[in-house]
Amino acid sequence: MQCRIGQVVGLGTGTTIEAFLVAVAERIEKEGLEIRGVPTSKATAERAEELGIPLSSLDQDPVLDLAVDGADEVDGAFRLIKGGGGALLREKIVANSAQKVVIVIGEGKRVETLGSTFMLPVEVIPFGNQVTEIQIADLGCQPFLRTLENGDTFVTDNGNYIFDCQFEGGIEDPDDTHSKLSQLPGVAENGIFIDLCDVVVEGLDGGETFVEEK
Repeated sequence: MQCRIGQVVGLGTGTTIEAFLVAVAERIEKEGLEIRGVPTSKATAERAEELGIPLSSLDQDPVLDLAVDGADEVDGAFRLIKGGGGALLREKIVANSAQKVVIVIGEGKRVETLGSTFMLPVEVIPFGNQVTEIQIADLGCQPFLRTLENGDTFVTDNGNYIFDCQFEGGIEDPDDTHSKLSQLPGVAENGIFIDLCDVVVEGLDGGETFVEEK
């Protein structure tokens, strides 16, 4: 993926994106690269500021040239499961605002069936979350409220909760599941990303990189 002078770039969240942020910072320092980043989380914003990456926002730049992010799973149709880092709502907004979305993954993230190796994150508003949990479970999964190591409930940057949903054997129809989850009143967003990936960059264990375009 090539960042060009003057681009506005969506900056994803998670450990996979750390190397990208460092690489961008190095180019800014050594080459004078002039870009602005739109972070998808408070953690990414803080890290970008530490590295000296200029930041913008969707209010300032509503159309992004590029978004770079990671994924927890990618299937053969370039559909994704995201949200392991808890930033799925902002990540989806940023991806939807970008003219091109590049997803960077490590080996083992490609799957035949979404939900087969990673539970589906669903962000819900706190009010009535137990009712929302029941309605999510009615779609054929087992929801687990995400908690911190100390037992406290995990809270997103948006002040919401996350249910990590286990589908036995994976998600049979991701498009239908996405549609049904989106219609539940208490659901702020779900981690199925459809038509929001243009390029997959896969880092292999041997050090090679495999790039596939949609």
